[in-house]
Amino acid sequence: MAYKVTIGIPVYNVGKHIRQTLDSVLGQTFPDIEILICDDCGTDDSIDIVKEYQQTHPRGRDIRILHQPHNMGIGAGRNRMIAEAKGQYFYSIDADDTIALNTIELLYNTAQQYHAEIVYGSFERVFEHDGQLVRKVQYQYPKRVFASSDEYSMYAYYRWIQGMNWNYLIDLDVIRRNHLQVTPVAHGYGEDFTYTIDLPTYVSGAVLLPDITYQYYIRSSSTQIKKKKILSREQMLLSLDALDKKKARYELKGKPYYAKRISWLMMWDCSFGCEMLLRRKDFDVPFTNREIRDRMWHPMSLHEILMSNSARKQNLFYYLIGKLPPALSVLLLRVLGKRHGVGI
Repeated sequence: MAYKVTIGIPVYNVGKHIRQTLDSVLGQTFPDIEILICDDCGTDDSIDIVKEYQQTHPRGRDIRILHQPHNMGIGAGRNRMIAEAKGQYFYSIDADDTIALNTIELLYNTAQQYHAEIVYGSFERVFEHDGQLVRKVQYQYPKRVFASSDEYSMYAYYRWIQGMNWNYLIDLDVIRRNHLQVTPVAHGYGEDFTYTIDLPTYVSGAVLLPDITYQYYIRSSSTQIKKKKILSREQMLLSLDALDKKKARYELKGKPYYAKRISWLMMWDCSFGCEMLLRRKDFDVPFTNREIRDRMWHPMSLHEILMSNSARKQNLFYYLIGKLPPALSVLLLRVLGKRHGVGI
């Protein structure tokens, strides 16, 4: 059975919150939705709750569960849901968040109206402590319609890039024909950002909406605010390799946003560099100064940076970090990290 929209929900140990999420998804005013659940082999009753909704909810027949062979992380789950989705459009939501009841109807109708391949809603952060609402902070976008990839990319790289992998409706054909995938790494290694930063370059039309369509919950007990004591060198390298591939998209040279896009990538590279340096002792296998410096390589030549019309100072700074002797390079990163709190 084909659907107009697939909502993808990766599920892992969210038994305390999954009912609230499912209620918001199954209560959508838009009728033609597939709810795709990716079971990431948790240890609580999350999937039992999903199965209960399958059997008892009027829209239970539209819920489909994909079972991972073992715990593989959110990124791998999103990739599988995208591969197996039966909808024309895809929308992702985390399993402990909620969406407004008209979210899919609003985003889908907007996509149809403007022939857009991607539509973003605005969102709010909901802070909770011990189950009590502490405050809400809204992140509201202006109403903007972009008719081309270059037009949207110029706006995105100069003014706004959504780093999160949720609360946008995207034509699945965009993802599949460009073979786009989330880099499956541990939370905290820029998993979402290494995917979303280049989305503007692939879509032919985009819309930003000021409507608050998503509630992003930050809870005192959430794993979102906890750091793992032992960090994985292998997973850090996966994130760095993903950024390297994006830095090496030389086919974008000549685009008016190219230098600014590179400055975004290099800023994220420096964030990773600060993480490798400032938390060096927490990695299972620490990075050497030379390894850290070498990962800061810049895809533009010095001549290209000096001749560019934008982000010249930023790119020159990042270029020097990758060219200095390792000891000086990491010293500069150390100062940068302490002064600006750079690091994941």
